[in-house]
Amino acid sequence: MARHGFTVLAHEQTAGKGQRSKQWFAEPNTNLMLSVVIEPGALFATPLFTFSMAMAVAAYGLLKKYANDVTIKWPNDLYIGDRKAGGILIENSLGGGQWKVAVVGMGLNINQTDFGDLNEKAISLKRATGKTYDIIALAKELCQEIDGFLKKLETDPDFIVNSYHQHLYKKDKWVKLKQGSRTFEAQILGVNAAGQLVTRHAIEETFDVGAVEWVL
Repeated sequence: MARHGFTVLAHEQTAGKGQRSKQWFAEPNTNLMLSVVIEPGALFATPLFTFSMAMAVAAYGLLKKYANDVTIKWPNDLYIGDRKAGGILIENSLGGGQWKVAVVGMGLNINQTDFGDLNEKAISLKRATGKTYDIIALAKELCQEIDGFLKKLETDPDFIVNSYHQHLYKKDKWVKLKQGSRTFEAQILGVNAAGQLVTRHAIEETFDVGAVEWVL
């Protein structure tokens, strides 16, 4: 049985997935794709999205060591500039109304340079910096970041929330969003404890994950 901290690193994925059952495509042997088993322990009462914030800040911490203009795009994508550099998918197991275990899947674009039809929307560390990276070494660094922010989450959850907002993509800026057939402009205020995006236009409005799309 996989226990707390058990980590699987994949060199290739043939059926990768992202949020809302979207597919995740990655070239073999060029990107960082891992899953980590987390047993909450003392964190069992932590809001699930605060935990998600901690994982996003950990991934941010890794990318920021090597690239500029790194941000976290709600809910938990990693961006370099205006292009996606990675994503996080967390699957939680609940039992008896309590949080039992989480499997944190992270995919970060590292050495891939051709994204086909997504070339204008995707980026990697290599595309951003022109350098080639050691995937195994980065995976170890990422695990260190995860461990550090898990400890920080236990002692100072406000630090995690503040860090997430400090690095939030388009924070305080006006962006174009789409909800169904409705397209509108709104100012990004932040993300609340329930994980909803908080915006302001004529009124303040919140949106659940998957309820709106960004129009970039």
